[in-house]
Amino acid sequence: MSFPDAAGALRALHEAADYIREQSGNFQPATGIILGTGLGALVREVDVAYTLNYEDIPHFPLSTVESHAGRLVLGTLGGRRVAVLQGRFHYYEGYSMAQVVFPVRVLKLLGIGQLLVSNAAGGLNPDFRLADIMLIDDHLNLLPTNPLVGANLDALGPRFPDMFAPYDADLLARAEAAAQALGQGLTTRRGVYAALPGPMLETPAEYRYLRTIGADAVGMSTVPEVIAARHMGLPVLAASVITDLCAPGQLKPVVLADIFAAAAAAEPRLTALLRAVVAGL
Repeated sequence: MSFPDAAGALRALHEAADYIREQSGNFQPATGIILGTGLGALVREVDVAYTLNYEDIPHFPLSTVESHAGRLVLGTLGGRRVAVLQGRFHYYEGYSMAQVVFPVRVLKLLGIGQLLVSNAAGGLNPDFRLADIMLIDDHLNLLPTNPLVGANLDALGPRFPDMFAPYDADLLARAEAAAQALGQGLTTRRGVYAALPGPMLETPAEYRYLRTIGADAVGMSTVPEVIAARHMGLPVLAASVITDLCAPGQLKPVVLADIFAAAAAAEPRLTALLRAVVAGL
């Protein structure tokens, strides 16, 4: 899938959105949700109306990450219509940025009014503990490019979108209030997320550098989708599950099974938190 020009990119987006409408009885979601690595349990809380495989949706990329199911789930969560992307796309998979953010742009065409995003991340803040949830309040984009490079899609947003507040203050406040109400106050943090291309993890020197420039957590996703969402005027809430500890003095070789175990430990809390936020919208 490639988009030679803005007109071709918009045509592909509308073809994907039209297919989803046809297959779902014109289902109109109010909220979009992206589920990250090892964090797919939220789907079990959804009263599912329709499930579409990515491979069947025109122009959709296919996830190559084993823990990403590759399904679009449409249904109701907390009394609100949702579109859940069960699996995302990463720059390290070889996709262009336009492909990475293609699903988010399609959800906007379907009618979502806000976007909720989750990911698994390495914790750089020495105060963080394994399986904490970090609400992202800002980010550092250290990827080599972004989804707005090239011809602007004027129908979606402006050429020079403002990024003063990429993460919505009201949604952050709702999430913090929900965490307190759920008894998650001690395990819910706030911080800055740094996005790197991957797929290799960072060296000790890179972790020290990231901490020096203000990062509290590091991962390989989320920022492209957030940039695309903000370009389209969508409010965003994003949360990282801290699946490994990368601060000086805590660093050790990463075992992938340990990352999945930490994600699994946090998953019930993240599921409850996102469900509460959605129900309050």
